[in-house]
Amino acid sequence: MRVDAADLERSLRDGLTARVADGTIALTARGRDRVAAAGGPAGRLVARRLDGDAADAAAVLVNDAESPLAWLFRRRGADGAPLVPEAEFRAGERLRIEFARAGLMPSVTSNWRTGLASAGGARGGPADATDAALAARDRVRRALDAVGPELSGILVDVCCFLKGLEAVEAERRWPARSAKVVLRLALARLAGHYDGPRPEARRSAPMRHWGAPDYRPEVNGGTAS
Repeated sequence: MRVDAADLERSLRDGLTARVADGTIALTARGRDRVAAAGGPAGRLVARRLDGDAADAAAVLVNDAESPLAWLFRRRGADGAPLVPEAEFRAGERLRIEFARAGLMPSVTSNWRTGLASAGGARGGPADATDAALAARDRVRRALDAVGPELSGILVDVCCFLKGLEAVEAERRWPARSAKVVLRLALARLAGHYDGPRPEARRSAPMRHWGAPDYRPEVNGGTAS
């Protein structure tokens, strides 16, 4: 479900939604009451907007109660940490938002790979595809290419099509509890694509020193021979 930016700002002014610490916009108690009174979903609705989007860009309204990734993020392991770390959760949610903006949700097409293929070629895809949708398709294609064909499928299934891990295992005939392991690998690679290499992973530039021909470095207070 997409929400016009003007409507989103109006909901903020009316106290139906509020900005939270991580940059998302969530329903307030008043907003949840309004949704429930209108017969809307009972789950937690959150509007997410990608970093760097224009102020007038449309937001995407998602129901965290329906998201397997959000469930994993909320669930804690024996060590008290989320089953999916925040960076990987945000990467998966970013992919889902881009996927929706690209018009590749199941209600639009049953073959998302075909939709992505048109983004990599010449302009002139579906007649109703806007420039923003085409740009989103290109970003999705690049993200999934970075993850690789072995891991991109589970990202689409879980993050975009909201399939549960057990359903993924049944469809792919995987062993029980294996989907979570594969999903974590895929999310880690996706987060690396979005965030870039970690500072400690970047190779430092070689040190150079300009000196006279007779320069000798000092070692332990003395001059090296």
